[in-house]
Amino acid sequence: QVQLVESGGGLVQAGESLRLSCAASGIIISISAMGWYRQAPGKQRELVAAIARAGNTNYVDSVSGRFTISRDGAKNTVYLQMNSLKPEDTAVYYCRSISYDSWGQGTQVTVSS
Repeated sequence: QVQLVESGGGLVQAGESLRLSCAASGIIISISAMGWYRQAPGKQRELVAAIARAGNTNYVDSVSGRFTISRDGAKNTVYLQMNSLKPEDTAVYYCRSISYDSWGQGTQVTVSS
């Protein structure tokens, strides 16, 4: 059974940073495609960043250069480092195992101006 548990969300001011963590069990994240998604109120859930099995990454244009997705095989954890946060980054952020189509419960990120 795949379980994904996100943590690290919170309330920050514009320009500050946060690091989200997604601890996985039931899968080996270093050989799984993983992604971070977000959903703002009244908007559709969107893919923010993804890391493929081979380790290559891709980002939505709005976060490129500010966010970095990474993984730690020893901790079986995926991270999303978010720098230079903007109010428009406010959303619930979800971790997803793309390979197994499983989702975490989400963590709230709120950026004040």
